[in-house]
Amino acid sequence: MDNENLATEIEQTLLHFTGSEMFYRHAIGNFVYTEGIQYLAEKAQCYWLLDVIGSYQTGKIKAVPFQLWELTVNVQNQGVVAMKEDTDEPELVKQNIPFTDFPLKSVQLYFIDGTLLLPSEY
Repeated sequence: MDNENLATEIEQTLLHFTGSEMFYRHAIGNFVYTEGIQYLAEKAQCYWLLDVIGSYQTGKIKAVPFQLWELTVNVQNQGVVAMKEDTDEPELVKQNIPFTDFPLKSVQLYFIDGTLLLPSEY
């Protein structure tokens, strides 16, 4: 499956995650994540994104109860992972990703009180 079709499939499927009965534990950052995040990580092969988010769950960032994470990817397959407390707030985290094969142009994730979830699962 090419990246464009994979992206469409992932985007359409992510809309169907509206809650989670099962949670998965992530070792880095000591947090849990939902079934929607598990699907995204598996289908887009982006467990590294969970690692990035987990690696920031220390000190000042860990104390932020609501974290809005966003991965954006440009046409050269370079990415940026950024975190804000809310959409109108300044970025508290910004990490450049020199290369990624992440199939979507962007994705937003919430990290709330130790749980990583899709916006539709909030």
